[in-house]
Amino acid sequence: MEGPIPTPSLTFTVEEAAEMLGISRTFAYEAVRRGELPAIRIGRRLLVPRAALARLLAPDAPPRANVVLSSVIQKGSSTNG
Repeated sequence: MEGPIPTPSLTFTVEEAAEMLGISRTFAYEAVRRGELPAIRIGRRLLVPRAALARLLAPDAPPRANVVLSSVIQKGSSTNG
């Protein structure tokens, strides 16, 4: 008999979100602090909700989200490499 089917996590760490976005860990934390990357605090942990990240990355995201994400990616690219 097999165990329970694993379900995808509802959140990512800031580090995981940074990796998915192709930005540095430091820049991701700065984006969270500025409100450009949505995150929730649970205790001492900062977590990025999967749904919020998906909304930011959606092709039909509201214009503000696209501008913020573009800003995050452009700034992150210049500091990453």
